[in-house]
Amino acid sequence: MRRKLAAGNWKMNGLAADLDQIDALEAAHSAVDIDILICPPAPLLERMAARASKIAVGGQDCHASVSGAHTGDTAAAMLVDAGASHVILGHSERRTDHKETNDDVRAKARAAFDAGLIAIICVGETLAEREAANTLDIISGQLAGSIPDAANGTNLVVAYEPVWAIGTGLVPSTDQIGEVHDYIRAKLEARFGEGVGRSVRLLYGGSVKGSNAADIFAVSNVDGALVGGASLTTDAFSPIITALAAS
Repeated sequence: MRRKLAAGNWKMNGLAADLDQIDALEAAHSAVDIDILICPPAPLLERMAARASKIAVGGQDCHASVSGAHTGDTAAAMLVDAGASHVILGHSERRTDHKETNDDVRAKARAAFDAGLIAIICVGETLAEREAANTLDIISGQLAGSIPDAANGTNLVVAYEPVWAIGTGLVPSTDQIGEVHDYIRAKLEARFGEGVGRSVRLLYGGSVKGSNAADIFAVSNVDGALVGGASLTTDAFSPIITALAAS
């Protein structure tokens, strides 16, 4: 059985005072039997890891190199040293804002694996690609290009985040989500074998909130969510966690 995962991506939000949300989340969900992860901005990571006892902490990106002259970047081993267990890679905002390619994501994932991190690799299509009926082709290329050969169910999570649904309030239908998640599962099984392919957790991300979470978690091959804005406060994230635990 794949263990369910509720992951929050704080993006470029949060200050030290917002770490109180971790205390509130842990108090609210001390008894749930699922994994909860928060990926804060890098300056908060070590302090969040020191504060959290049941919630895992992750980075939002890492560099492909172990060290070197890369001003402003963070090596995977530095994330581990700060208390991280996961790292988000290939998020659409990184692919768009920083022109990251599949090859870039793959190299970063190798570095994450080598450092002992679980890589959450994001894939997803734009609205133009969806409207052109190219969604599955785009997903196929991102999976093939972004995931290293050393991936398995213990070091990889795949997050499907349609770019057009991130922060827009737009959400694909459950049929659309199911089609992509089933496709990702089939691709992983074909590449890595049935055992490994079935062990990798698949998350959905894109305007997930308490009001739609239960419907999304009822979809085939959805093992949890990668949540953006709704993960910033306990009031907004808690209903999503509750819905996942009940699914």
